[in-house]
Amino acid sequence: MEELHPAGMGRINVDSKRLINCAAVDVNQLMPIKYQWAWEHYQNGCANHWMPSEVAMTKDIEIWRSDKLTEDERQVLVRNLGFFSTAESLVGNNLVLAIFKHVTNAECRQYLLRQAFEEAVHTHTFLYVVESLGLDEGEVFNMYHEVPVIREKDELEMQLTAEVLDPNFSTEGFEGTQAFLKNLIGYYLIMEGIFFYTGFVMVLSFHRRNLMTGIGEQFQYILRDETIHLNFGVDLINGIKAENPEVWTPEFQQEIVDRVKHAVELEIRYAEDALPRGILGLNGDLFRDYVQHIADRRLERIGLEKQYGSPNPFPWMSETMDLSKEKNFFETRVTEYQTGGTLSWD
Repeated sequence: MEELHPAGMGRINVDSKRLINCAAVDVNQLMPIKYQWAWEHYQNGCANHWMPSEVAMTKDIEIWRSDKLTEDERQVLVRNLGFFSTAESLVGNNLVLAIFKHVTNAECRQYLLRQAFEEAVHTHTFLYVVESLGLDEGEVFNMYHEVPVIREKDELEMQLTAEVLDPNFSTEGFEGTQAFLKNLIGYYLIMEGIFFYTGFVMVLSFHRRNLMTGIGEQFQYILRDETIHLNFGVDLINGIKAENPEVWTPEFQQEIVDRVKHAVELEIRYAEDALPRGILGLNGDLFRDYVQHIADRRLERIGLEKQYGSPNPFPWMSETMDLSKEKNFFETRVTEYQTGGTLSWD
């Protein structure tokens, strides 16, 4: 299949398009689209457009200033704001400084531009919440320095970024492709697919009890965004694997499994630190099962065997992601925005 280049520079063969290591990427030539899944993810992201400042925080402020929340409940909220504020920045930096540079396909780059904007919106969200509640900004935004369980998770991700940000790094060749895959798996599968979901459960547990509903509504939007991010990342990882099968060696697969298992233990420690005594019907044991359960699902989606076989203690999370079931969710939304009700979730 061929089409004329828009600048009259010849024809583009769709078969010549590759996810990485493709010739000239100076022009993001979308047509002809080869990877339809990337374009669909871009459209799904656009359908979920939102801004945090449109969500009312009046009730949250009233509850925060009252005695309705225990100190343990307050810690859960602040801990998660502290983690997410740093993690979203790390993801955004990795997208802009590392992934976009090395992904040579136009439709994937189109989605990455959309995702980068969404990461900025998420960072805006945490600032909006912190300012609304009158929290100590220094305490929240410096937690990655001061709270060991947050620092450990962030350091794991920064190790992956450092390798790809090396000025001499290239995805060409066996080692380069493997290193890039490690980065993608670390950020999409681990950071956004495992590390984020524990926090979603904690914060949305307040929302289920009709507490901190403004924060809960914003986290529902973020969860929708992150679900699309994860789906795109899995497709990108599997696509690079299919185009470069020689790098998916048994040794590399074991390295990925070991990295995911290490991440699972970090996330369990994070949950135990945030919930030292258990609140909202949540405790460390439940989160051990949950983190292991979602880790198995992530591994299976990139063709690796599950490692735990743990049950899902929070089945309500699936309903939370299917927001078409939340009948009141969009009542306060600006009507011209799309609700994304046609989206399907994994």
